[in-house]
Amino acid sequence: MNKTEFRELTDSKIVCLDGATGTNLTLRGMPKGISTEAWVLEHPEVLQNLQREFIEAGADVIYAPTFGANRKVLGGFGLADGTEEMNKKLLGLSQEVSKGRVLVAGDMAPTGMVPDSAGGDASYEEIFEIYREQAEILYHAGVDLFVIETMMSADETSIALDAVSSVCDLPVMCTFSVYADGKCFFDGNIFDAAAVLEAMGAVAVGLNCCSGPDQMESIIRYLAKNCSIPIIAKPNAGMPKIDEKGNAIYSLGPEAFASQMKMLTDAGARIVGGCCGTEPEHIRFLKKMISGQSFIGSI
Repeated sequence: MNKTEFRELTDSKIVCLDGATGTNLTLRGMPKGISTEAWVLEHPEVLQNLQREFIEAGADVIYAPTFGANRKVLGGFGLADGTEEMNKKLLGLSQEVSKGRVLVAGDMAPTGMVPDSAGGDASYEEIFEIYREQAEILYHAGVDLFVIETMMSADETSIALDAVSSVCDLPVMCTFSVYADGKCFFDGNIFDAAAVLEAMGAVAVGLNCCSGPDQMESIIRYLAKNCSIPIIAKPNAGMPKIDEKGNAIYSLGPEAFASQMKMLTDAGARIVGGCCGTEPEHIRFLKKMISGQSFIGSI
């Protein structure tokens, strides 16, 4: 997919992303505190069954399970030497499920490093190379587009986009997790960052994971009014509560989630999906909402 085709897609309809990967894998048996990517490769059928359910629910785009598959994060588990092989295999799992029916996005996430420009001790070149390596692997493995997500630093996001753009001209979406006022956790804010990323060639910007849908509305509305590229909203299924076993319990069921997501499409979001706590049923109700189908009371 090229950038023109991506814009034609988002101009023609509201695009539906998939739901959560991590929280769903935990529900399906993945232990905490391990490399998600390594566990997926040991249990590929769990990931593939989940992604089939997302596609059947109506997702137009699924995220390959490469979120933490950069050399820095894998290195924390002693797996850095497997970066290339793991990225290829992880992307391949999603490609096998998609079979060309939906787009597969190469998922890239924070390195865990803070750029020196943001007060950290990691250089531009060091961070750039980590993202460039992963982007090059995914590009040559046939990914359809990229998503740089759950970003907490405006500067790191710009570096990541620079790195992907040095490899190819595929569409790149960028989403942040931010404070309620739009400030990034490490540096910058989403309002300024969105303008910078648009100028750099990002095809869409927005939010993921930081809150439930209702807390995102004002930021999504501002971005939609001030950006000329599509706006992404991929919130959690509400705010979680922690039970006695330490598990996060999310407050919004599928119908309530879809109802609140209507606020975000009304505010201007053109690309929507779900993050933590959203299961395939959440995406099914979301798809009904954006397709204009009646879903209230259909549980």
